[in-house]
Amino acid sequence: LTQPATPDLLVSPSSQDGDLGSEGPEDRGNWTGRLDFLLSCIGYCVGLGNVWRFPYRAYTNGGGAFLVPYFIMLAICGIPIFFMELSLGQFSSLGPLAVWKISPLFKGVGMGTILIVSLVAIYYNMIIAYVLFYLFASLTSDLPWQHCGNWWNTELCLDHHVIRAGNSSLPVNISNTVSPSEEYWSRYVLHIQGSSGIGDPGRIRWNLCLCLLLSWTIVYLCILKGVKSSGKVVYFTATFPYLILVMLLIRGVTLEGAWKGIQFYLTPQFDHLLSSKVWIEAALQIFYSLGVGFGGLLTFASYNTFHQNIYRDTFIVTLGNAITSILAGFAIFSVLGYMSQELGVPVNQVAKAGPGLAFVVYPQAMTMLPLSPFWSFLFFFMLLTLGLDSQFAFMETIVTAVTDEFPYYLRPKKASFSAVICIALFLMGLILTTEGGMYWLVLLDDYSAGFGLMVVVITTCLVVTRVYGMKRFCRDIHMMLGFKPGPYFRACWMVLSPATMMALLVYNIVKYQPSEYGNYQFPTWAEALGILMGVLSCLMIPMGMVVAVLQEEGTLWEVGVQQASRPAMGWGPALEENRSGAYVASLAGSQSPKPLMVHMRKYGGITSYENTAIEVDREMEEEDEEESM
Repeated sequence: LTQPATPDLLVSPSSQDGDLGSEGPEDRGNWTGRLDFLLSCIGYCVGLGNVWRFPYRAYTNGGGAFLVPYFIMLAICGIPIFFMELSLGQFSSLGPLAVWKISPLFKGVGMGTILIVSLVAIYYNMIIAYVLFYLFASLTSDLPWQHCGNWWNTELCLDHHVIRAGNSSLPVNISNTVSPSEEYWSRYVLHIQGSSGIGDPGRIRWNLCLCLLLSWTIVYLCILKGVKSSGKVVYFTATFPYLILVMLLIRGVTLEGAWKGIQFYLTPQFDHLLSSKVWIEAALQIFYSLGVGFGGLLTFASYNTFHQNIYRDTFIVTLGNAITSILAGFAIFSVLGYMSQELGVPVNQVAKAGPGLAFVVYPQAMTMLPLSPFWSFLFFFMLLTLGLDSQFAFMETIVTAVTDEFPYYLRPKKASFSAVICIALFLMGLILTTEGGMYWLVLLDDYSAGFGLMVVVITTCLVVTRVYGMKRFCRDIHMMLGFKPGPYFRACWMVLSPATMMALLVYNIVKYQPSEYGNYQFPTWAEALGILMGVLSCLMIPMGMVVAVLQEEGTLWEVGVQQASRPAMGWGPALEENRSGAYVASLAGSQSPKPLMVHMRKYGGITSYENTAIEVDREMEEEDEEESM
């Protein structure tokens, strides 16, 4: 008698029994290590926004008091939607397009997601290219943005070393001056003086172009073998930033004047909580920081085994992301406090958000420290690793979505297809390397993932809970994890999360402000182009509906819409052995009437998950009996 094998919950979700499987497309593959998925999610969520957006948002919206709406919005909006996306991906083992077998009528939501992610991937890699540029520039004994007197500097340039060397008792008026780091960024790196606006991009900056090419090359090499390669790279890119962040934090808090910056960052101003703007800002920070709606979470979860504990992973990643944002605020504002003391100005005069913080203010602060090239290199290396694993997720989302749609043709050629996608997005991003490229980057940043992304997330919530059905969705999670989501998750999915997202959408529309970069106002045609980017991702939804209805036979409503809104025949767990109840024998090529037979043959016994499957079957039979009565 042979010894029964112990069920291994880490086997590939695509592996089939030789005698029971049928000829099909090449395996999707899956994570090769226990921590691959968790670290990939952490790397995806913890990105540039944690460093250059959260600290600024916190201090402008009530300081320490901002943490109250931040964690409330995390509970109402962030955690539930995060868990929903992971559940959809893991249950179906499908990407952002093919997952809409859950309700083919709404496949346009997946198409909208891919459009948004593609636009974001174009400009996000340009930011990584800027980081690479500064990283190479830091490999010197004297940072190039440390002093005035270079060919790119103007008469307005004022060196902070001159202020420190002069008589500190005399106040220095710096309101009409420009720092060397600001002129280095705008006049040397961007060479923005060569462009009159977004309609006049000027010449390509070849040094930026080469940095962008290098950035895309790094991304391609890391996603070459899909999650098998990117899953190993994140062991470094997701953990090393924390080491650097701690080093920068320790160095920051030991600087003179550091506590002035930290006090400025954390002093609670509870009167701000009465403003709706603060709550909206908190929701926006949660929404974009966790990366919900971009398809990355769903894609990563689709490479999990069927019984991976994503419930635990959800809380690890979301809370870890929040704590990282708060820590980054300490690292940033401790240095800004030191900088404000050195310059003799208030902290709010040196604090900035976005690229202004990363490429102007912080580099200037680095020049005030001993061993400034070393600290500058560390800071930009941290930004590089933070940005890369988010970019891995964007690319994996696009590649997985399309290859899942055409598995027979594209899966065997996934490496070549990934190369084609990277080359195409690199070519589309070349306009960002021109002298007026920053204007295009601002336009993409403002509109590509704005209201269109919110519409995608709202629609996903409503389809899963209303069209597919909350009871059915909770039953799927029960089958997968062994327990049903509690009242907290059900209340958020049904009411709180969609309502919060609707409030965000309405707020964004009502408080709409045209894009600007510094003192430059974008022309009307550029605004229209930006709005069109957002609207196009929304239009994908009705376009997908029309296609889905036309593919059905019969009258428009009675058959077309109703049939297209029901789950497709192949919807359900990817492996036959994980299918029970309504999912039995609905898989293409299925030869076994009961998945339990596959388990018995493969493992030689029944595990707790099979007991769960039996319970789910019994519940479904009882519900069918109630409906028939």
